[in-house]
Amino acid sequence: MFSVYGRVAATTLVSGLLTAAAFVAAGPAAADDAAAQTRGGASAVIGGLKTYGAAVIHEPGGGGDQQVSAGLFEMSVDGGGTLRTYCIDLHTATQRDARYHETPWSGTSLAANKDAGKIRWILQHSYPQVNDLAALAERAGISGGLTEQDAAAGTQVAIWRYSDHADVDALDPQAEQLADYLHKSARSVPEPEASLTLDPPAVSGRPGKPLGPVTVHTDAGSVTVTPPADAVANGVRIVGADGKPVTTAKDGSRLFFDVPEDATPGSAALTVQASTTVPVGRAFTAEGRSQTQILAGSSESTVSATATASWAAQGAIPALSAARNCVQGGLDITAGNTGDQPFVFTLMGKEYSIPAGASRTVTLPLLEDQAYDFTITGPAGLQQRFTGVLDCKTQSGTPEVTTQTVSEPSPATIGGVSTPPDTNLAATGGSTATPLIAGAAIGFVVIGGAVLVLLRRKEQPAQD
Repeated sequence: MFSVYGRVAATTLVSGLLTAAAFVAAGPAAADDAAAQTRGGASAVIGGLKTYGAAVIHEPGGGGDQQVSAGLFEMSVDGGGTLRTYCIDLHTATQRDARYHETPWSGTSLAANKDAGKIRWILQHSYPQVNDLAALAERAGISGGLTEQDAAAGTQVAIWRYSDHADVDALDPQAEQLADYLHKSARSVPEPEASLTLDPPAVSGRPGKPLGPVTVHTDAGSVTVTPPADAVANGVRIVGADGKPVTTAKDGSRLFFDVPEDATPGSAALTVQASTTVPVGRAFTAEGRSQTQILAGSSESTVSATATASWAAQGAIPALSAARNCVQGGLDITAGNTGDQPFVFTLMGKEYSIPAGASRTVTLPLLEDQAYDFTITGPAGLQQRFTGVLDCKTQSGTPEVTTQTVSEPSPATIGGVSTPPDTNLAATGGSTATPLIAGAAIGFVVIGGAVLVLLRRKEQPAQD
């Protein structure tokens, strides 16, 4: 029997904030977990607030006012490029040098936010997408003009009113007037498409015939296709629909793993990479506990995505992937089986069986801010580890918010202790209440067969 080996979830509190292990692969047949859980796109490291002003949060119930910095962050993209983002998670602190990944809205607090589309409208109609500040001021009815700092602060405040439904005002009158204009004018627009994804992110089948297809979705003109060196040495090729090897592809291209008929059971991964501007409105989530961000502007940046294939001549042949599901409040584990026998595994003490030729999605329920860390094992040395933190909600209530200055971000107070200036990233509204969420975020202990509630099951034909 194949099983999921649970670990005690990594819920260590560091300076009062929940952190978790970075996405890593485990075992010779493991996929790139970051790619599996984010479905590709841009990955970046956050720097700090670059253009900002001040805002005042009015606490409900007469709890007093708190002043915070409000404006644009800057991120450095892996492989080259720069992103500019606003915060959509007011009461969570931002960790300097935190690693972020492009993420669908379904994996963030925007999933259950009926005003998510209005946030994208604000991004499209304000700074920095609109960099003619005189024209922006005129549209907002501002007679005194706008500075970049006012424009950034006003835009952030308007976003917070929809992302966190916060009672917040910009400190500067011009910035506040812009925030009011954007807030009142916003209309709902659809979520933007990802910069680059591969669908599905995992396939399986018997050697001797192409495994796939894996379809490229991108706004880039073309992408480079890179098969793993060890797979190439064993005769595995990445081919197009015509069966010919490919090194480049474009939006809509269908890629296949061409596995020799005499190949021993195993797996391989392909990576596609491109240079493009990431669409405005794409969400970015951190590997640990750090403010969720939303894209306001992008330079030409490197984006990538990974898909895996597994094969065997007989028996169960599983394909595994995962994605955060903030509507259901958990992690979707999708398991397909193109073999001739059921793929049986135990998940949190409960046994599941994926029939031959079927695919099923199981939603693993998690507490908000809960770290998860588990590995699914299977035939041919399959080991796929999934780790991360579920961050689907913005903190509500009456959090104690760190006061920031207008002239320069001060060290963020996290859990009652000021972090040293050389490690601080002044958060747009970081809260000291974060560590108290969900009773210090109790982790799953998967020992002795704890029962998991199955929230959702879907059966559908597996990929050919």
